[in-house]
Amino acid sequence: MNRKQVAAITLMLWLTIVLVFMLLVQQFDLEIFFFLTLIGILVIAELIKHHYVQPGYMRYLDYLIGAGIVVFGIIFVHKVMEIFVE
Repeated sequence: MNRKQVAAITLMLWLTIVLVFMLLVQQFDLEIFFFLTLIGILVIAELIKHHYVQPGYMRYLDYLIGAGIVVFGIIFVHKVMEIFVE
């Protein structure tokens, strides 16, 4: 198996573990799930990164990470505004 396949399997396993754990404790929160998904993608992207050559799929993974960080920032600002309004 190459790195891309291992990364996809690892991410799927990570998301399955997170989802099962959240369902077991009966506290499914989409924002926490998104945050843990983003952490998993960041860790996996760092582990499969080549130091001297960048494959084409890494560029798209960087776009995905950038979009995730933007959405995380929006969620963060929304939560902070909820705290200040109350």
